[in-house]
Amino acid sequence: MGSPEDSREAAFLALPHTRSPTKGAATMVPDPGAPPLHGVRVIALEHAVAAPLCSRHLADLGADVIKIEKPDGGDLARHYDSVVEGRSAYFVWANRGKRSVALDLKGDRGRRALDALLGTADVFVHNLGPGAVERLGFGRDAVRTRYPRLVTCAISGYGDGGPYRARKAFDLLIQGEAGLLSVTGEPDRPAKVGISVADMCAAVYALSSILAALLRRDHTGEGTFVDVSMLDCLSEWMMAPAYHQMYAGHQLPRAGARHNMMVPYGVYPAGDGGQVNFAVQTDQQWNDLSTRVLDRPDLASDPRFATNEARVAHRDELEPLIEERLAELGARRATELLLAAGIPTGDVNTLADLVAHPQHRARSRWTRAATSTGPVRVLRAPFNLDGVDEHATAVPDLGEHTAEVLAEIARP
Repeated sequence: MGSPEDSREAAFLALPHTRSPTKGAATMVPDPGAPPLHGVRVIALEHAVAAPLCSRHLADLGADVIKIEKPDGGDLARHYDSVVEGRSAYFVWANRGKRSVALDLKGDRGRRALDALLGTADVFVHNLGPGAVERLGFGRDAVRTRYPRLVTCAISGYGDGGPYRARKAFDLLIQGEAGLLSVTGEPDRPAKVGISVADMCAAVYALSSILAALLRRDHTGEGTFVDVSMLDCLSEWMMAPAYHQMYAGHQLPRAGARHNMMVPYGVYPAGDGGQVNFAVQTDQQWNDLSTRVLDRPDLASDPRFATNEARVAHRDELEPLIEERLAELGARRATELLLAAGIPTGDVNTLADLVAHPQHRARSRWTRAATSTGPVRVLRAPFNLDGVDEHATAVPDLGEHTAEVLAEIARP
């Protein structure tokens, strides 16, 4: 006997459908008070982090994001943990504001339903494994032929071409491929960045590329294909140390919680057991630090330390002098002096400190997202467009909107 989802799909597929290839696709000129992507429909065939975070931000900006999930379990990120009132932290973070449609794309009915949905869409974003969308019949050329106004964004580990094209990719693997592990960690051992930085990097570039493609379509009337590679994106962020390698001819050392291209810049221990986090980027700041915090005006003119390049070259001589002075001051007094001297400084917060951060409270950054079992606390999207109210948000259950969405695209 078929499932309720099968019955809904069968009823939907028995009806005629609106299939004009995004003929009535939205243009980005909504009511001035509406979200900027109001009227834009996004079909997201996605899982994990990179594509979901991209499409969540499209939803934050007002797009109608329809998340396609497999009926048996849905997005794998739903099952990473259950810490947010029974839901996965990753899933709640990257998927609010969307509508979930459960489709079995291994079967003809599910693929026909997806095809019909794409006929109503402005954007198609996906990050399935290498070759997966092509095997389903929704590859680059097939979709472009059927829907020439559709903006298609494919997010993958290595991009649409090259010898690594067929490789599977996860955040840690790309951190290694892009050289990030070679500059992150302690001198004798690498460390993974503690967040999914390769995924997030790809999500941000995918978002900006999609917005550019939609703007271009408003001028040309044509959609396009956006090829977002996690390796491309994270490699772009690695260019400062990479240029150092290319032109200085040697690998930058890992520097832990300090900078490997600027000194002093990082976290330093203080005598009371606390930590001081500050950054010197100019010679004037170095002069102010030497005279007003370290109480060593002689260091400002010492040729070993007078410029940043000199300080980097002699960091093993300089940093013990800084630590010696901070041991005398303690973290609180050192921070007071740094602030008074105009030296950029900040706290080394725990995640509990972040959640309770006074700046977030003052700026009303926390809000609530609806779920089927009650609201959960979430951070507002960081776009902060003046005069635009934040798009209403909710975290969808698996397949929660299947009947609703399929009914919307069927003509009575």
